[in-house]
Amino acid sequence: MSISTLAKSIAESPTLKLNEEARLLRERGEAVIHLGIGEPKNRAPMTAILSAAAKLNTGDIKYAPTDGIPSLKKAIIRYTEENYDKVVAPENVIVSAGAKQSIYNVLYSILNPQDEVVILAPYWVSYPEMIKMCYGVPVTVTPEDGSFHPRMSDIQRAVSSATKAIIINSPNNPSGTVFSDEFICDVVQYCEKKGIYVIMDDIYHKLVFDGRKPPSAYKFTERDIESTHVIVVNGVSKLYGMTGFRIGWTIAPRKLVEVMTNVQSQITSCASPFLQTAAEGALNGLQGVVENLRLTIENNRNIIMQELNSFTGVKCHKPDGTFYCLPDFRAYSNDSIALSNLLLKKAMVVTVPGREFGMEGHLRLSYAGSVKDVTEGIARIKWVLDPNSPNDIYIGDKKLVRDWL
Repeated sequence: MSISTLAKSIAESPTLKLNEEARLLRERGEAVIHLGIGEPKNRAPMTAILSAAAKLNTGDIKYAPTDGIPSLKKAIIRYTEENYDKVVAPENVIVSAGAKQSIYNVLYSILNPQDEVVILAPYWVSYPEMIKMCYGVPVTVTPEDGSFHPRMSDIQRAVSSATKAIIINSPNNPSGTVFSDEFICDVVQYCEKKGIYVIMDDIYHKLVFDGRKPPSAYKFTERDIESTHVIVVNGVSKLYGMTGFRIGWTIAPRKLVEVMTNVQSQITSCASPFLQTAAEGALNGLQGVVENLRLTIENNRNIIMQELNSFTGVKCHKPDGTFYCLPDFRAYSNDSIALSNLLLKKAMVVTVPGREFGMEGHLRLSYAGSVKDVTEGIARIKWVLDPNSPNDIYIGDKKLVRDWL
C-alpha cells in the first residue's frame, strides 16, 4: 500500500487515542478513571435538545448553506456583540464542523508552503499537525522562566519574514493559564503592524475562575473587522459541554470568509443543519447553564489543586480557567509517555503525556469529570508514585499491593 509522505508525517491525536483506550478498558469491566478527557460531564442544554428535536421532527434535513444557516449566524453575531463588544455582519461569520475544523480552514486559507506559524508552548496537540497538513512550519515558543505564560520578547525573537500567523489559546489548553491583558494587547498591536494574523482560539473563553475575565483581542485593535488581522474561533463544545455536536465558527474579514467557504464547500459541504439548530438553541437559551458549568468546574479545580498540593514532589501552577492542569512530574520521571503508560497499567488512570503539548515531564490532567473521579484518580497516581502514600489500594473490587517502590 502506498501512503503519502505528508499523511505519514502526521501524528495520531493522543487525546482521541486515549479516549478509545479508556472506552475499551471500560468495556472489559475495568475500573478505569479518565483524567485525560477534554469534555464536561453535564447534559447538553435543554434548549439545544428541544431545538434539535423540533428540526428532526420536520424530517427536512437537507443541505445547508456552506457558511452556516442564517438563524445560527444571527445568534453568533449577537453573541459576538455581547461578549466581544464587536459588531460583525453575516459575511464575517462561517460555521464549521467544530472549532477544530474552523482552525484548519483558517490555516488552509492563509498559508503557503513553508510559511511559519508561531505556537506557544504548552500548546494544544493539534496545532502543529494541522499546520504541517497545510504545508506550513510550526515554530514553538517556550517560556524560558518555567511558567506557562509567554513573553512578548520571546515571540519577537521567533518571528521571521516567513511568519504568517500566531495562534493564541487563552484560557490555555493544557495549562489553564489566562494570558494577561498586557500580553494580548502587545501581540495584537505587534501583529497588526507586521501584517501577521492573530488566530484567537477562544473555545474556553467563558470557563474562567476567581472572577477573572479573558480579554477580547478586538479591544486592542483600532482596525475595523474588514482590515484587522485578528481572527476569532469559538464554538459550543466546551462552553455548553456539547462536544459531540461538532459546531464551531470563525469571525474574520469577509474576503477571508469567502475563501474559507470555498475550502469548506469542497471538504464537508456544510456543517449538519440538524446540529447547527442545536447550537442555535444553546446560544439563544438561558445562559445560566454556562455559569452552572463554570462553577462546577471551578470547584473541581479547587479540589484537584488541594489533592496535588499534598503530593510529594509534584509542582502545579493553579489554573485560571479551562478544566485542565499540567502538573510537573519530573521528580518521578522525565519521560511523560512512559509515566502515562505506567499509571494506566498499574492504576487504571488515563492521563495525557506532556510531551504532546511541548512540555516533557508534565502530565495533563482533566478535572471535567466528577469529584469522585478527581479525588480517586489522584489517590491512585499517588499510590503508584509516592512512597509516602499507603502501600495498598482498592481499584474496583481488587486489592492491589505496591511492590515496585
